[in-house]
Amino acid sequence: MISIETYQRQLTHLFWENNQNPDEGTLSRLAYFTALLANKNEVINLVSRKDIANIVENHVFISAFITKFIPERATSFLDIGTGGGLPGIPFAIMRPDLNGVVVDSITKKTSAVNEFKEKLMLSNVVVENSRVESIDFVKTYSKKFDLIISRATVDLLSLVQYSIPLIKDKAAMLLIKGGDITDEFEAAKAKYGYMFKRSTVYELRYKPTNTKNEKGKKLVYLELYR
Repeated sequence: MISIETYQRQLTHLFWENNQNPDEGTLSRLAYFTALLANKNEVINLVSRKDIANIVENHVFISAFITKFIPERATSFLDIGTGGGLPGIPFAIMRPDLNGVVVDSITKKTSAVNEFKEKLMLSNVVVENSRVESIDFVKTYSKKFDLIISRATVDLLSLVQYSIPLIKDKAAMLLIKGGDITDEFEAAKAKYGYMFKRSTVYELRYKPTNTKNEKGKKLVYLELYR
């Protein structure tokens, strides 16, 4: 079993290499979350077991790393299809000034994330066991969010469609995707492009191991206006 201290050293190194400097308390919480996630993954498949050796870099760090793209005006976020709490729990840790909701339809996953939330003493995030498109969820959270986040859950068109009833008049989307997303990006733009104030796809490069984005990860940034 890898120690929390080892996870913290790995996180510190990755942030330092990429000119980010979270405080000690934030790093400690991220490391503790990593340990909780890795331990729970032995019982419930929250992240790929083939990738557990890279849990810091490929899961926790990358989720925290993209918080630098959060718009200044953002106050509330929704994590669609959070799975094991990614990227929502690192968002809540990195940005305690934001209020968030993390949602997943699989009960055993949201039970695990609720456990993480309690152990991390995160008061700025709510865990919901629901489908984001369900009538009850939409009724509860209609027009509540100005930031939508998600990590490789469904196609872009579906993510935008699910988000529209839940966002305020102006909102941003930060979506981690892998592979060639040209077709799904064009499909989303064809149907909802009239709402896109800004749309950018960033290559998620970072030092020292992914300087040319060998991992093929992209961040889709959308600004939506009603």
